Amino acid sequence: MTQNKFAFALISFLILSFSTGSAQEKKSFPKNEFRAVWIATVANIDWPKSSTDPIEKQKADYIEILDNYKALNYNAVIVQIRTAGDAFYPTQLAPWSKYLTGKQGEATDGNIDLLAWMITQTHLRGFEFHAWMNPYRATMDLNTAQLSRQHDYYRHPEWMIKYAGKWYYNPALPEVQKHLVAVVDEVVEKYDIDAIHFDDYFYPYKVTGENFNDTASFRKYGDGMSIDDFRRNNVNDFVEAVSHTIKNAKPWVQFGISPFGVWRNKSVDPRGSDTQSGQTNYDDLFADPMAWMENCWIDYLVPQLYWSMEHRTASYSKLIKWWAENTTNVALYIGNGSYKINTDSDKRWFNPKEIPNQIDLTRSYPNINGNAFFSAKVFINKNKAVTQLLADSQYKYPALPYVVPNSRKIVLDVPSVCERLAVADTTKYVLEFPTHSKIRYVLIYAAKKGERIDTNDASQIVDKIAFTEKEFYITIAIKNTSSEPQSTYAASFIDFYGNESLPTILNPVLLPLLNQSLYNEK
Repeated sequence: MTQNKFAFALISFLILSFSTGSAQEKKSFPKNEFRAVWIATVANIDWPKSSTDPIEKQKADYIEILDNYKALNYNAVIVQIRTAGDAFYPTQLAPWSKYLTGKQGEATDGNIDLLAWMITQTHLRGFEFHAWMNPYRATMDLNTAQLSRQHDYYRHPEWMIKYAGKWYYNPALPEVQKHLVAVVDEVVEKYDIDAIHFDDYFYPYKVTGENFNDTASFRKYGDGMSIDDFRRNNVNDFVEAVSHTIKNAKPWVQFGISPFGVWRNKSVDPRGSDTQSGQTNYDDLFADPMAWMENCWIDYLVPQLYWSMEHRTASYSKLIKWWAENTTNVALYIGNGSYKINTDSDKRWFNPKEIPNQIDLTRSYPNINGNAFFSAKVFINKNKAVTQLLADSQYKYPALPYVVPNSRKIVLDVPSVCERLAVADTTKYVLEFPTHSKIRYVLIYAAKKGERIDTNDASQIVDKIAFTEKEFYITIAIKNTSSEPQSTYAASFIDFYGNESLPTILNPVLLPLLNQSLYNEK
């Protein structure tokens, strides 16, 4: 370690307090908390607003979503990039989505890779980008004439099962699993994403009077299992294969799943929740989150608790307690149904405090580390009474996402200032390039005159600056404020796993305690 690095590290230990997400005490303004929003592209729910909009309009609308949620201090977006056998990016494995270009299989103008642009813009604003895929749903209806000839319905009709007005991939077929794993692998390898995300659609929700006709594959591959165990085993095999594929390609990329909010009802299984849900993960969707957690195949779980706090048959309050008591080995977040605000038959959703109260209840459980909200359009110039409550209270200050359990590491690199240059109302700092860690952001803290830097204090977080340099040095610029001209600033690194380094004071108030010459070394 150079004298310069040693000096800054010493200052850090002298005047800063440090924290880790796992040890942090729950409080009103937590420094670490997952705050995500789903951006649904299917049927143009959230984005693009219209599939026929020019790319520049689509870009502007995407930026509007990011900027609105950055103002609310969110830190992750879950963006749907595969809705039904299609893709929001150029690939030979699926046709372009009609929800992006207006016609399935028709490329964007100039074959532009809009997904790569979206990821860059997301990171520039300090968000994680979770790439959301629907693996098993092949179509949204039976109008196959509108499908591209490159869709798997035409390429591999033997993979398809018709059910409830849609076509689905048959989860039992090894070739289907291989293909869908390849879809995931391509995205992980090609794009700088933070996570792969699946939602609640595994085997389709049951429809009375219809049968999901996988009889032939059950006879061929059932191996003595019951049909229910056979289907659950197919899903488990796929989840395990996806997990291994992601981690073999990029160990820092997370794998998260957002299952339906009820695992099983207590009336069916004493281990289940005190609910009366008409369908459940285990018995109807053949998805078993308990197995995924037990085998450490996923990094995080976001059960969709899209009910009000005191819902009669599936209350948020009861279900959040059940998930808190039954989750192991993974990060647990809660999915909230913000789309119901002022629209649902349950009148509790007309109370603007319903979502803030749900967040407060979430924070009362030590092992629940945040929330995700469906969907993005709900807080874009809408429901301002709710957003104002969030801005004034629960989400008043920024927060960093928790590091998922299997990704907690020590960041060896610490910011080291090589040069400081004041220009007009901005101070530029040149930092040494990190050599031991893969860095995603530089995190900036500020303390007002007379205060210490406290890295546990969310109110002192100024910004996450995306790390864009490739070598040599990092340059960051901090705009000086006339109201607090003598603020103290500090910087830390955030790596690709989400871990934070020790911080370094940028304009040390204890400078006279150390040799001035140390700070002038290059």
